[in-house]
Amino acid sequence: MRHLPVLSLLSLAVLLSACGGEGEATQARGPDPKLPAPERGLLPNMKIAEPTPWGDEKPRVPEGFSITAIATDLKIPRQTLVLPNGDILVAEGRGGNAAKLKPKDVIASQIKAKGNTQVKGGNRLTLLRDADGDGAYETQGVFAENLNAPYGLAFANGKLYVANQDALVSFDYQEGQTKAGGPPTVLTQLPAEINHHWTKSLAVSPDGRYLYVGIGSNSNITERGMEVEADRAMVWQIDAQTGAHRPYATGLRNPTALAIQPGTEQLWAVVNERDELGPDLVPDYLTSVREGEFYGWPYSYWGQNVDERVKPQNPDKVAAAIKPDYSLGSHVAALGVSFSIPAMGTQFAEGAFVGEHGSWNRPNPAGYKVIFVPFSAGKPAGEPVDFATGFRGEDGKTRGRPVGVTVDPRGALIIADDLANTVWRVTRNR
Repeated sequence: MRHLPVLSLLSLAVLLSACGGEGEATQARGPDPKLPAPERGLLPNMKIAEPTPWGDEKPRVPEGFSITAIATDLKIPRQTLVLPNGDILVAEGRGGNAAKLKPKDVIASQIKAKGNTQVKGGNRLTLLRDADGDGAYETQGVFAENLNAPYGLAFANGKLYVANQDALVSFDYQEGQTKAGGPPTVLTQLPAEINHHWTKSLAVSPDGRYLYVGIGSNSNITERGMEVEADRAMVWQIDAQTGAHRPYATGLRNPTALAIQPGTEQLWAVVNERDELGPDLVPDYLTSVREGEFYGWPYSYWGQNVDERVKPQNPDKVAAAIKPDYSLGSHVAALGVSFSIPAMGTQFAEGAFVGEHGSWNRPNPAGYKVIFVPFSAGKPAGEPVDFATGFRGEDGKTRGRPVGVTVDPRGALIIADDLANTVWRVTRNR
């Protein structure tokens, strides 16, 4: 059989991206989404994100709030951490080295690359400081460099913990410090071979005893074989003293951000689900991460909906799969999560902010915003609320892409934008 050249396939993908779909109106959100039947085709729908500068524009936020760029000209900001003294650490970098297996992988990588920044990742931590508390972060300097695609950040036990793409490391930290005192100490190695999903998310237990690391799969649905999925598609629990680790929860295709819920000490995650079952499957989700539970990947999705593409199947694993707590909609690419506090105002006092990086594989894009998921009695309740929008404009141009979101205890939301290489700060008007 004669194979089409890659450029011809790319043209076909762009043509397909112009057909069908009804935008976010077709998305199923909430705790009990109604899922459509799977759709299969030669290629997934693809929609190129067309980057353009913010210029004089900035993201839109609800009435009664203001948004300010507090750091610019960064090198791919991913996640942020607010330190006890109010300083902000920013993890900057780009990882991954997975080989392309099929023509569609080559096409998809080209499509996705068009929507990403062309800046080289910093492989560093940048520190931002607002010394006088006026909301302007006048100090911006490198805290640590020569890291390996840093992503997850946490603070406990007098240490800064950083989840690189290949290892969990720590720096000794004293309040007010603006630069690391030396190279980091490796606490434990993390799965890094292939690294199809390279981001390693991170959270720490309230008592500082355990660290939790989210590790994504090495494939969409095991097309590289199950042997390369060892210790992946799961959350590890790591002893902060010894580095000893064990699986905490499994079957999570790509847990891209982790957070501890205040008051309950429950671990939560946002998870990116599988592709190529249509524009409205499978929902990315927000869920509590429960010890010992299995969340379906690769055998099933949203509980016990079997993915017939996976061979051989495993009925026992499917029977054990539990449903996530809350659908965010399909392909929104949720990459950030942070629980709110009363200082964010009555409407946003109880719930979680979620950063949605945005789709590349829907004919009508979804995501490209920060949403708020309201909670009641400790659980998600009600429809999501748009909180920061305008990253993708009505003109189809993409000015920014949200990644990490962090609630500042002083009453602000910090948003890392890895397309504009900017960190935004959203505050209530007083």
